[in-house]
Amino acid sequence: MKSKFEAADIGVIGLGVMGKNLALNIVDNGFSVAAFDLDKAKVEAAEHQAATEVAGREQRLFGVESLAEILASVKAPRVFLLSVPAGRAVDSICDALIEAGAIAEDIVIDTGNSLWTDTVAREKHYQGKLTFFSSAVSGGEVGARFGPSLMPSGDKAAWDRIAPIFTAIAAKVDNETGKPLERHQPGDVIEQGEPCTAYIGPAGSGHYVKMVHNGIEYADMQLICETFHFMQTGLGMSTVQIAEVFERWNKGVLNSYLIEISAEVLRQVDPQTEKPLVEIILDKAGQKGTGLWTAVSSLQLGCPASTIAEAVYARSMSTQKDLRLQLASSLKGPAIAPVSAEEQQQTIDALEAALYCAKVTAYAQGFQMIAMQAKEQHWELDYAAIARIWRAGCIIRAGFLSTISDAFEANDNLSNLLLAEGFASKLNELQGQWRQVVAQAVIKGIPVPCISSALAYFDSLRCEVLPANLLQGQRDFFGSHTFERVDAPKGEFYHITWSESPRKLVKIN
Repeated sequence: MKSKFEAADIGVIGLGVMGKNLALNIVDNGFSVAAFDLDKAKVEAAEHQAATEVAGREQRLFGVESLAEILASVKAPRVFLLSVPAGRAVDSICDALIEAGAIAEDIVIDTGNSLWTDTVAREKHYQGKLTFFSSAVSGGEVGARFGPSLMPSGDKAAWDRIAPIFTAIAAKVDNETGKPLERHQPGDVIEQGEPCTAYIGPAGSGHYVKMVHNGIEYADMQLICETFHFMQTGLGMSTVQIAEVFERWNKGVLNSYLIEISAEVLRQVDPQTEKPLVEIILDKAGQKGTGLWTAVSSLQLGCPASTIAEAVYARSMSTQKDLRLQLASSLKGPAIAPVSAEEQQQTIDALEAALYCAKVTAYAQGFQMIAMQAKEQHWELDYAAIARIWRAGCIIRAGFLSTISDAFEANDNLSNLLLAEGFASKLNELQGQWRQVVAQAVIKGIPVPCISSALAYFDSLRCEVLPANLLQGQRDFFGSHTFERVDAPKGEFYHITWSESPRKLVKIN
């Protein structure tokens, strides 16, 4: 089939919010794009926006009318970026491309929030038909347009072909400070700095890393919300006062995109009522599944990630609005007494410490999950690089990710961030304030499931002996599940003949 344009650097299939913005980002960085969507109006809108934004410059985004035409419009070796909903749509497009003439050397990049195991299966399924590759994308529509964090994985040779485009469109950070280099206008290009993308590893690893990123995001957001709730309910602070606290925190160790936007949300006034917008927003939180996937994966791995799981549960609890309204009148909590200005400031300082400690703990859980899954899947991952590519472009971008990267650089075998001297000493230093916040929340009746679960995780890890010895005794009593002994070699199992008299100790192996 003869195409009206035969030299595009890449084809973009799916021109929803993310696909269109990624296409425009690619164009900004000097590459040409052949664009296709089943909805012709989206193709026309993308063409029009590209022409408007690059007025006076060469047009580099061209719409096509079919998959056959997009195959004819991209120069070999052909690369296609797929931005469609996860699931059947991915397979449908891949199958249709093959039917239209795609070959094994053609690279199709899935940029949706696909489940990582689906990505592994797809790479195997399409082997010899096309080169299925994947890249998780973080940063939402603004990130897609002006610089996302990209987590590519799959065939290494495919990555080598894709890398020039991805490193160009990715968010950038300053090489010396580690701070994001922002661009906000169409046509802007940032060539200096370190790109927030790197080859993650074999098929599925990029989507797994992004899944855990989203789990950490759930936890980070919930931790901020619990802190807000404590200040509002326990300290009687207004939304503007809390916004001022968040703005101050954003200049210190808690510097992050989520703290920054939280302050902005709290300052927003509802146009209709002129009340703080946050007081008008219904307290029912949505979720798209990646946090749930992270919690499920932690259970499957046997990797404790209680703070991430509690963040998922907190969203589920928020949806129980009708039940909460019913029980609010019958389940009575403690009266919350006013606090002095001095007590308020002391508590705010303690909340800052607790938020930092809990945040570090959530990251520790996430990175341990990635490490355990990598070991199980035989992936060789660069954890320092993963932390670095999260420093800009993604939702959990934060100043202390540079510290996390440094910790992994200093110790290749770091199995948990809390083993890093810098984090261990800081949590030891701040744990008193962390405990104060949890204790005060319990006394005041303010739910802080993530902050408290993070503290329980910290306390559990520092315990040489946990009550699992009693638990294993219970299991042996009712189910003959056996147990190991502290005074015997690992791997030797024993059982007590509980139903006999006298009871005997039996070595099982």
